Amino acid sequence: MAEQQTEQPGPVVQVDIVSDVMCPWCIVGFRQLEQALAAVGVGAYVRWHPFELNPQMPTEGQNLTEHIMEKYGSSQEQSEANRTHLQSLGQELGIDFAFTPESRIVNTFQAHQLLGWAQTEGLQHPLKMALFEAHFTEGRDVSDPAVLVEVAESVGLDRARAAEVLESGELAEETRAHQAFWTSRGISGVPSMVFEGKYLLTGAQGAQTYAQMLRKVLEEREAA
Repeated sequence: MAEQQTEQPGPVVQVDIVSDVMCPWCIVGFRQLEQALAAVGVGAYVRWHPFELNPQMPTEGQNLTEHIMEKYGSSQEQSEANRTHLQSLGQELGIDFAFTPESRIVNTFQAHQLLGWAQTEGLQHPLKMALFEAHFTEGRDVSDPAVLVEVAESVGLDRARAAEVLESGELAEETRAHQAFWTSRGISGVPSMVFEGKYLLTGAQGAQTYAQMLRKVLEEREAA
């Protein structure tokens, strides 16, 4: 089930985005994609797909700086410089990365289950945006079922049903299968955007690169 997220006039391009709520470059890449869509004058059907950067992350999560230093071998100075760069880039794109010394990386498996359910309700995209904001701007714990339910309700999803989805784990197996589908096709980093089911761009590539891809898709469509 695809959801039309943009309101640009003209043709519509399908964009599948493999992403994790913990990934700042995923929201950066999406905002750059929005700029490209506006520049080219096309709309998009956007579907979000699950990927866990840290599938073994415990429930309590881990301090962000500590995690980055351990996972990537970065120094504290490098980690801080990267955050400053992200904050500057975010300002240009309307994203408030409110990093603090207490910022944490948390487990996102339940968030992905909720996003899978939200897609069937036609509200996956608003939920994804709200989860990015809850994590990066508000510093909320999006591994906490109570927080997830509140965020779901804020975008118009049924609170009781959201709680049921999380408590029952009814979408756990489906979410794992969905993750496996993408990793089996070579996806190892996010954001990974697939245009019209054919062309893959990995990483936040910038509005210009996304615009070039959109034009390529439209040219091929017109030539067919």
